[in-house]
Amino acid sequence: MDTYELLLAILGLAVLASAVLPRLVHGRPISVPIIYMAAGMALFALPLGLEAPLPGTGSDTDTNWAERLTEFVVIVSLMGAGLKLRRPVGWKTWGTTWRLLAITMPLTIAGIALLGGLGAGLPLAAALLLGAVLAPTDPVLASDVQVEGIQGPDEDDADDEVRFALTSEAGLNDALAFPFTNLAIAVAAGGSWVTGWVVGDVVVPLTVGLVVGVVLGRLIARLAFGRGSSLALARTGQGFVSVGATLLVYGVAELAHGYGFLAVFVAAVTIRHYELDHEYHEVLHDFAETLERLASIAFLLLLGGSAVDGALAALTPAGVAVAVAAIVVVRPLAGWLGMVGSPTDRPTRAAIAFFGIRGMGTVYYLAHAVNEEAFPEARAVWSIAILTIMLSIMIHGTTASVAVAGIDRKVAREQRP
Repeated sequence: MDTYELLLAILGLAVLASAVLPRLVHGRPISVPIIYMAAGMALFALPLGLEAPLPGTGSDTDTNWAERLTEFVVIVSLMGAGLKLRRPVGWKTWGTTWRLLAITMPLTIAGIALLGGLGAGLPLAAALLLGAVLAPTDPVLASDVQVEGIQGPDEDDADDEVRFALTSEAGLNDALAFPFTNLAIAVAAGGSWVTGWVVGDVVVPLTVGLVVGVVLGRLIARLAFGRGSSLALARTGQGFVSVGATLLVYGVAELAHGYGFLAVFVAAVTIRHYELDHEYHEVLHDFAETLERLASIAFLLLLGGSAVDGALAALTPAGVAVAVAAIVVVRPLAGWLGMVGSPTDRPTRAAIAFFGIRGMGTVYYLAHAVNEEAFPEARAVWSIAILTIMLSIMIHGTTASVAVAGIDRKVAREQRP
């Protein structure tokens, strides 16, 4: 049997299924990512000659492919996430987001690193790496609890703090995980790194990413919505412009030694607020979402396949405990602490704290780190990270429908006259 043709057939079937699965699972305690991950496990367990990539445990090629695939999916999803947010950016309007970034994220990194070091016996560099890669929430797999599509004038995301907070957090913390991942790389490399890390991995790239995002975002917005111009991109009605904008912003930011993830999300928010309620935003978002969905299908099938093909081979009982604690203890506790003093009510805080879904960003950062520097404990870190992603998909996927139903009822009550 030719493996290539078999893979094409499997991928085609998976893509077709993605058109109906969301309707089948709507309102049920199961999510589409769970189904695809389980399908991947079943497919690669069958004697079909399929071999799943094993980043960190196989060849360097597997790790390189893992980095590039997840990198592409994340940047496209960041464009889609930014285009969904119509709430004006501000200290108070995005207050929950700033809390999650400034308090919850560092606490999550510290908590997981501590568990990795004391519980799983990882050395400092590996423990810090584990905390850094498991800190960012996922803008792709968390779609069930994030802002749904482009919000119109009568559907302001200000009415739903949970969805807004989780969407904006996922958009920004994917970029803010970079300094901590690079810190782990610096520790693993040894030598004097403190000053170089602060300047070269925190101040400069964050500033460059922010500036590139704002500048190119405004430029692209003018090209898209230029009034009176026959060359305005919005007149074409072509959604692939969103991908062109994504790649341009990301490439320029990275060439300028900035964080491309941050630049893409900032550019997307900037574009959205240039012509807030223009119908072309929906066209841009829908095309980005379609690409994101196609790539995420491949990711989930390969994730399930890698799990049964040996990616979890380095797990120990302590590693399993760390993965479980990262999902059900560290993130909820760090999220709750981050929300202390927030004007939001208790159910809202609980939902925001709990739904810190892990996914592709984790794989990207881990692949990037091991490509940059040798980590002797890389196999153990990979096993814990992949198990954590799988647990997150299952735990959050089975509880999302109940939580979303509760959120919708709460919003509906608050909107009643």
